[in-house]
Amino acid sequence: MPKRKRGINGMMPVDRRQLENVKGKLLKLTKKETMAQRSLDRRAEESEGQRNSRLSAMERRAEETEEQRNTGLSDMAQRGQERKAEEIEEQRNGRLVRQDVSRDLKE
Repeated sequence: MPKRKRGINGMMPVDRRQLENVKGKLLKLTKKETMAQRSLDRRAEESEGQRNSRLSAMERRAEETEEQRNTGLSDMAQRGQERKAEEIEEQRNGRLVRQDVSRDLKE
């Protein structure tokens, strides 16, 4: 009967998928920890003026009503739609120009 492979230091065999899952979870935790540490580092380095500015912005956001937030979100969505429409128009114009050039070359 063939010997069963054992993991590190004689541990029970580990399913490769389980090992990959654990590695993935560890990587995610490491990334989250790194991001959290960077945030703490940035806050530690910010000046008094920067801190006051950040806190006053947080205070303003806390004071704004739901209607004001919705209006702001609506404005942002409208600007996004306008930008998308402009991009589509530019793409359409580019296609028309290429078609005209192609037609001129054929003639």
